[in-house]
Amino acid sequence: MKKFSLFLFTALLASAFSSCVILSTKKHKSLLATQDSLNRGWNESQLMNENLESLIAKLRKDTTGLSSALNDLRGRYTEMDSNYSTLRSNSSSEINRLSSDLKKREKRLKEVEEILRKRDEATNQLKEKLQQALLGFTKNGLTVEIRNGKVYVSLMDKLLFPSGSIIIDDKGKQALSQLADVLKQQPEINIAVEGHTDSQKISNLGQIKDNWDLSVLRSTSVVRYLTEVSKVEPVRMTATGKGEFQPLAANTNAESRSKNRRIEIVLSPKLDELYDLIKQ
Repeated sequence: MKKFSLFLFTALLASAFSSCVILSTKKHKSLLATQDSLNRGWNESQLMNENLESLIAKLRKDTTGLSSALNDLRGRYTEMDSNYSTLRSNSSSEINRLSSDLKKREKRLKEVEEILRKRDEATNQLKEKLQQALLGFTKNGLTVEIRNGKVYVSLMDKLLFPSGSIIIDDKGKQALSQLADVLKQQPEINIAVEGHTDSQKISNLGQIKDNWDLSVLRSTSVVRYLTEVSKVEPVRMTATGKGEFQPLAANTNAESRSKNRRIEIVLSPKLDELYDLIKQ
């Protein structure tokens, strides 16, 4: 562009001389101003051209970067699409498996609920039979109640034993015999006999050293009578002594201590069927 302006200026001068026209100072200054203007335009266009080339280079670089990023995103999309297809296939199989497991669990739950319903029904029937059979002994400290799905027959020590003794008296034998008549009709019932005492220390009872001894020996006396005399199956029986450590009352007076001296016969249905279901 600069060469062109110089050429144009030279041509103008040549034209002026060839036409034999003598330039005035004013005209000469005008031509010089035109030349300066053309030079500035050339310089500005050069600077603009450089800026455009720099911008083009930057755009090309950005385009290359965007193309690489696009290819990377396409690769990730392809991988995600493949993973989604795999997950969807696996999820379908897992859902089917979980649905099958849920149906099995629901079936087992219904079976357990039915067994528990039957247990509760049998427990209530057993309680009613025992209450009827032992009705004559309720005034002598015998109670029958249901706790935690089990029937508890509680006999105060005065109904079974003389004071400080482990030998069952006649009234106690009569109560145990009537209890045994009901138990023999219920072969599916497990029987635990628990001896309980008050907190008073044992003294002058010979071989009986403490409340542990007394509670255990009274419990085994009841088990022996039920199995040896009344012929309840021994395999169903358990004898334990609780000593003074599961009181019904606070042991603060004679009446409360009397409540704590007792034999509890705990009757619980056999739940083999239920346990088998739980193990599955």
